[in-house]
Amino acid sequence: MVNKLKLEELNRIDVETFKKVEKIPLVIILDNLRSMHNVGASFRTADAFLIEKIILCGITPQPPHREIHKAALGATESVDWSHESDINAAISDYKSRGYEIIGIEQTTDSVMITDFSIDQSKKYALILGNEVEGISDEALPNIDTFLEIPQLGTKHSLNVSVCGGIVMWEFAKALK
Repeated sequence: MVNKLKLEELNRIDVETFKKVEKIPLVIILDNLRSMHNVGASFRTADAFLIEKIILCGITPQPPHREIHKAALGATESVDWSHESDINAAISDYKSRGYEIIGIEQTTDSVMITDFSIDQSKKYALILGNEVEGISDEALPNIDTFLEIPQLGTKHSLNVSVCGGIVMWEFAKALK
């Protein structure tokens, strides 16, 4: 007979331990997200995959907020984060630290994530854009590579937190 594991049987680390554990060399940049649910879900996914940091840019809501907490379930306490009003300042900062800047966006130059080789010797910053407009137009020229997720149905996009989860998982698998 199969039984679900109880929380105490999952052997999860506590926040103090999480802060000390080596993270994968991956930063998530949220560019002008509107939805607090998407922000919270991004934090929760970042916690699950030991993401280094989340940068909240522009109008992206910031913790603490009840609506973010509902989706994050405390991950705003474990995952390091900061706010940057200007997306290009965040890009410039991480480029200067040696990160490859990856925009998750459908563009004339985008590569399917299935065709992209994640290099274990590199550090990456992934940009996820606004729920309606995508990545800010002014940021596009400063991004090194654009990736998109293959979609086979009738819709042209995924929810940003779902997209982020898929991409974070792909990078976490390759970089861990």
